[in-house]
Amino acid sequence: MPLYRQISDLLVREIDAGRILDGERLDPERTMAARLGTSVGTLRKALAYLQDQGLLERRQGSGNYVRRANERETVYSFFRIELLSGGGAPTARVLSVRRTAKPDHAPEFGTSREAYRIRRLRLLDDVPAVVEEIWLDADTAPHLTADMLSHSLYATYKNALGIWITRAVDKVSIGNAPDFTPADFGVSPGAFCGRVERLSFAQTGLPVEWSISHFDPAVAQYVQRLK
Repeated sequence: MPLYRQISDLLVREIDAGRILDGERLDPERTMAARLGTSVGTLRKALAYLQDQGLLERRQGSGNYVRRANERETVYSFFRIELLSGGGAPTARVLSVRRTAKPDHAPEFGTSREAYRIRRLRLLDDVPAVVEEIWLDADTAPHLTADMLSHSLYATYKNALGIWITRAVDKVSIGNAPDFTPADFGVSPGAFCGRVERLSFAQTGLPVEWSISHFDPAVAQYVQRLK
């Protein structure tokens, strides 16, 4: 992904997480460029992209202002895990994708008895932060492979499967890191860590996805901002 798109995605993440509020003026461009470690020219290209997406208003002589319409949702709208220092550009490494029977302890979701089980390592600013196990109802797609998945599964659902995730229910607790935890995750398999169980609903109003995410509390935290 071009550097300006990486920067624009990072800013979208900040907006969706509520760290940058609707109507807020961004820092001066030179200050932002220095903080992000990029040139002013690259930053301006990223800001222009956000303006084209309807997320930014650039006022001559005044600055850049966030303009996020209430009805607009982006692929990071439901992402709630942040670095302890705040934010963090999310990427993901797929560990496995398998179509299999839904586990007996899973809540009811979708219409099939089977689901695609997706296991991933989520990174924030390239730091391993979350181990994810996502179950997507098998009736949502004739087939699903690892090379079809982008860093944002919700973007994959929307662009490849025609599914929009419109709401989700999260349950936050503590748990044990799963046995498929990769070696570069900061918590060993079986050790205590943060746990988020999520049930996600499609535009039809029906749940289609169930997931469990384990996050390293030494690196990341779950944040929900109310506004």
